[in-house]
Amino acid sequence: MTRIAYARVLFSGPGLSRGALAQSLRQRAEALLGEAHLHDSEQDPEAFWQAVADAPRPLLVVDLEPRADAMHRDWLRQRIAERGNGEAVFVVCSALEDAWLDGLAALLEQTGRHLPCQDVPALPEQHPWSQIPPHSQRLLLCNGPRCTRKGALGLWKTLRQRLKAAGRLECPGGVHITRSQCQFPCDLGPTASLYPQGEWYGVNDEAAVIRLVDERLVAGRAVPELRIDQPDDSAQEH
Repeated sequence: MTRIAYARVLFSGPGLSRGALAQSLRQRAEALLGEAHLHDSEQDPEAFWQAVADAPRPLLVVDLEPRADAMHRDWLRQRIAERGNGEAVFVVCSALEDAWLDGLAALLEQTGRHLPCQDVPALPEQHPWSQIPPHSQRLLLCNGPRCTRKGALGLWKTLRQRLKAAGRLECPGGVHITRSQCQFPCDLGPTASLYPQGEWYGVNDEAAVIRLVDERLVAGRAVPELRIDQPDDSAQEH
């Protein structure tokens, strides 16, 4: 493969300090680069800025935030420049998935996608992440340590994709979704709580998330068998 010109490549994204996917990324980076520098964006935020400041130049920051778009990318570039660390620093964004690892070498070599942290276009005064998203309901999906180990991160992706496909994600009359820390009860998780109704659900797998979205959030029908805050009357009848 073509020799990579960067003195260091820094991978940053949620969950990079744990899990099989993070371990696979570490192994692939070490195979390609001889070393792996991973920062978990869910951990100490200052550690990321310090890693950027301390890294040799030229530096490539590979941002693996699942919800990254062009505006997020430019925000990150601007923040790096504002902190005085922008010289010879480049940013590329890409969501981390299993299949993505196979294209890692190509991503690192596609320098046309690597944007500098200097002369960043001014961000618009009004942008989606500076405003409260329109919604009528809010669903909190637990991403605490025990629920995460039961697959909550994967369920979050399904939840978001299903709501978006139904046209109900963060829009007028729609649902605003948030990943929370531990909500309890952990033994019934992964748990999800719906407001303003104050309903609590146990979503143990992808099928349960799909039912919650399709039946409760879109169709507006009750799904008592998923509730963990009240007895399942239908089950008691049998």
